Amino acid sequence: MRKPAQIKIDHPAHWQVSETLVAYPEAVAKMEAQARAIAAGDASELIWLLEHPPLYSAGTSAQASDLVDTERFDVFESGRGGQYTYHGPGQRVAYVMMDLRKRGRDVSAFVRALEQWIIDTLAEFDVTAERRCGRVGVWVAHPDGREEKIAAIGIRLKKWVSFHGISINVNPDLSHFGGIVPCGISEHGVTSLAALGQDIKMAQLDMALRRNFEKIFGPVLAD
Repeated sequence: MRKPAQIKIDHPAHWQVSETLVAYPEAVAKMEAQARAIAAGDASELIWLLEHPPLYSAGTSAQASDLVDTERFDVFESGRGGQYTYHGPGQRVAYVMMDLRKRGRDVSAFVRALEQWIIDTLAEFDVTAERRCGRVGVWVAHPDGREEKIAAIGIRLKKWVSFHGISINVNPDLSHFGGIVPCGISEHGVTSLAALGQDIKMAQLDMALRRNFEKIFGPVLAD
């Protein structure tokens, strides 16, 4: 039997929250620099929570036809896995720069742990979020049978160090998703905590994210 990956470690990761919108190129440059430093043994793991100005990012599997409105927002090639996604105000992005050499070198287990982090966090706000086989991200099911995506996952690895990460829709303008086919999935929509009737402040979500991160991945040191 295969030994389970060791996701949780005792060495604390650094936890940082940006209070103002962060431009996408600036965020990518910081992530790449941090990932290189982690790989070289010169920096600690970093979990970085932020919001972006409105933009679309294209993952390595993005299809040109899924960019429905090419003029609506800036579009960035991200280098992460996945297809097109939207980032903007009201959406909590958590970039995870983590050393998988210390966490089991199992990418599938790492992604499942990220999914569980989201699921457990949303459960604190009485939102039942679930995985779906064959569909990336985390989903909510409505009583009428509709399923909508509430959180996205897209990571990249270099030398077993992760960057990019997750995003959770708190109260973004959901119409902004209309310029793309989110993650290449056209038969299901997107939702948010606000659309589900949850009036959650970003700081509340951040506290829940931290609690559940520590349960799954280990301790953090905050600014």
